[in-house]
Formats: sequence, C-alpha cells, structure tokens
Amino acid sequence: MPVGLLGRKIGMTQVYDEDGALVPVTVVEAGPCTVLQVRTVERDGYEAVQLGFDDKPRRKASRAERGHVAELDSKRRRAQQAAGTEIPPKPDCEPKRFVREFRTDGEDVGVEVGQVLDASVFADVPRLDVIATSKGRGFAGVMKRHNFSGQRASHGVKRVHRHGGSIGMSADPARVIKGTRMAGQYGNVRNTMRHLKIVKIDAENNAILVKGSVPGPVGGYVVLRHTSKLKRKKGGK
Repeated sequence: MPVGLLGRKIGMTQVYDEDGALVPVTVVEAGPCTVLQVRTVERDGYEAVQLGFDDKPRRKASRAERGHVAELDSKRRRAQQAAGTEIPPKPDCEPKRFVREFRTDGEDVGVEVGQVLDASVFADVPRLDVIATSKGRGFAGVMKRHNFSGQRASHGVKRVHRHGGSIGMSADPARVIKGTRMAGQYGNVRNTMRHLKIVKIDAENNAILVKGSVPGPVGGYVVLRHTSKLKRKKGGK
C-alpha cells in the first residue's frame, strides 16, 4: 500500500537487537492519521490520498479549516446542492494541524474518507523514507555552514580568521562562479532520510523506531513513506 503516515519526532534512544548489539534509534509517533480526501483524476486531475495529523482545537481553527473536515451550511453549498453538483464526502473529524498528500498514480490503495490509519501500515515494511524540515540555524558563516578550515592564525592575518577568503577569478573568466559556497541561510530546509531500517513497531502506542537520525527538532512533524530506493543486487549491478 503506497499510502504513508504523518507523525511527530519524539527523540532518540538506544535499544538492543536480537544479537545483543546496541542500536541507536529515533522514536517517531506515527499517527493516528485521518483520511481527509481521496483525490481522483476526474475531479482533481491527479490521484492522491490526503492525510491529517494532530487535532487542532475548533476555537483556534478558521472556518475554512473546519469546513474542510466537516459539513458546514453556507450559501455556496446550498447553491451546489440546488444545481445537483456532487459534493465530496467529509471525514467528520476535528481540524488537523499537519496535512499532507501521498500520490497514488493509479494504484488501488483501498482507503476511504474518514478512515483512520495507524502504525500498522508499516507492519510488513522493512525500510522507509522519513521527510522532515531540518533545524534552522539562521545566517551562518562558511566554517559552520560548509566546514571550511578558515584562514591562518599567524602574523599578518588580522581579524579575518573565520572569513572565506578569495572568491573571484583573475582576468579569465573574471567573475564569481555560480554555486560558490559562501555564508548564508543554514538549515530550515526539507530533508529526506532514505532507506531507514525499521527496528520496532509499537502499534499500541503508535510508535515506530527507526535506525539512525531523523531531521528536525524534537516535537517536529515528519512524513513517513514507503522507500523509493531500490535494494542493490550483489555484484553492484
């Protein structure tokens, strides 16, 4: 089933595997996720499943957010009903803070609007991809951002020990090459950790333990999907 899950990063810890080896893992709260919409080619132009995670209090949700998950009476809705327009079903749940879509592209996923998905979606999956936004570190220099060594701390080098140094060319081509590594915004970008091994699934507590690290801070939202990386065959082919 190509549908993934939405979740939250809980933190890192260590567990012992069957051989007694200590394995570093990241604990991810995976679900429960409610199916908000099922996109179709006839109505939306593409096929996808929209999931929502983490309930949002109704007093903090806008009318558009409440109308996305429940039927609200409105002038536009009455006009659609009078015209005989088919209105998509609503999941009749609480508004969600984190909403994402998973493309299906013709595959039969077998889910319906209002259905709740939990960690058991990955019960028979050995590995998965985790997508999250990395920690934002603001404006950083070249030593922190690109691991530059900096300039020498010898005589004649005055207050430029952490500078990047020369960036330009001579007479040819007499310009700065595109993509030159410099200081700038560091972090706060979408990162995908591919092919992470699932160490343990706790369906009762909706927790998935994956081997290794996951981008983002503790408490940050993550997207769990079936891995798109193929297993390399023996012989390197």
